[in-house]
Amino acid sequence: MNPVTVIGLDGPELPPGGPEALAAAEVVLGARYQFDAVALPDGAVLADATDLDALDGRRAVVLASGDPGFFGIVRSLRARGLRPAVLPGRCSVARAFALLGRSWDDVTVVSAHGRALRPALNVCRARPAVAVLTAPGAGAPQLAAGLDGWSRTLLVAEDLGGPGERVRRYDGGEVVDPHVALCLADEHGVPERGWMAGGEPVSSAGGWALPEDRFSHRDGMITKSEVRALALARLAPGPGRLIWDVGAGSGSVGVECARLGAAVIAVERDAVQCSRLVANAGAHDVDVRVVEGSAPAALDGLPEPDAVFVGGGGLEAVRAVAGTAPRVVVALAALDRVAPCREALLAAGHEVDGVALAASRLAELPDGGVRMAATNPVFLLWGQR
Repeated sequence: MNPVTVIGLDGPELPPGGPEALAAAEVVLGARYQFDAVALPDGAVLADATDLDALDGRRAVVLASGDPGFFGIVRSLRARGLRPAVLPGRCSVARAFALLGRSWDDVTVVSAHGRALRPALNVCRARPAVAVLTAPGAGAPQLAAGLDGWSRTLLVAEDLGGPGERVRRYDGGEVVDPHVALCLADEHGVPERGWMAGGEPVSSAGGWALPEDRFSHRDGMITKSEVRALALARLAPGPGRLIWDVGAGSGSVGVECARLGAAVIAVERDAVQCSRLVANAGAHDVDVRVVEGSAPAALDGLPEPDAVFVGGGGLEAVRAVAGTAPRVVVALAALDRVAPCREALLAAGHEVDGVALAASRLAELPDGGVRMAATNPVFLLWGQR
């Protein structure tokens, strides 16, 4: 008999083999509510599920919720060199969406259990369908507060497997722990049939640093693809991160960050450009939160970013974000603005570097030949601390 058996609890009935393993256990690890849900063997030592030292080579059962191989205790046991027998219950996320009557192969699943809430929250801001495995202090109330400004419906699946299991819309107040939070951009929509479980964070077509004609823009006022390529490399957008696009214009940088899985807030003072930005985000099937206003005033109260791109707003915008974000990328059209922006980043503790980009693009001549057509130079600064 394997000395350690992990039993996933899923309602009042144990999975096949569970009663026998539990009856033979000398040590049982779990939480108090799990002990209350099963028939404990006489004389067994009870310990918290985190106290793996209590196993001590004895026959043991570890009680877990749902599928213990999914963000569960199995990983910790194997990290200690153990090879447990695993008797899983139903995954809590599967059970939650079954109660909702919705398929969930498109859902991104993240965990805030024993982890920072921020990455999970940023995934909820970025992705249309997310399930969050929660913990006390990192659950629906905290997610709801962080989603202010995003168009999301937050549901909670409570007491899964218990007599009071339900899925309800979260409207504030207390929730039953443990619970699963479901964050949906369209509560009643039917997701398209995909090929990758969990949703695909990056569009399968076109790569990145897309040509300018992939975006609606005004009179060539757009960050050129060559500049965007380096800016994206320095911003390092990805799932779990929040990017500000300040002076966003038509939003090409912000939209590309969102295509790479990041949550994005775009700040732009021009109302027409804001409308264009929303259209560009929709055309690329990503969600960008648009804030109409001028930096730095429009930045007040926004959630803290992981990186900031400044494409407009001048020196004051750079000064405003330099002390906020660990990464800042600034695009400048005039050489005389480079030194003051560099000084602002240095003063905030950044290590600063930069380049001048002057791309020449292949252009066809009337006779069928080609030439290299120069584009206007752009100065790109970046700081990291």
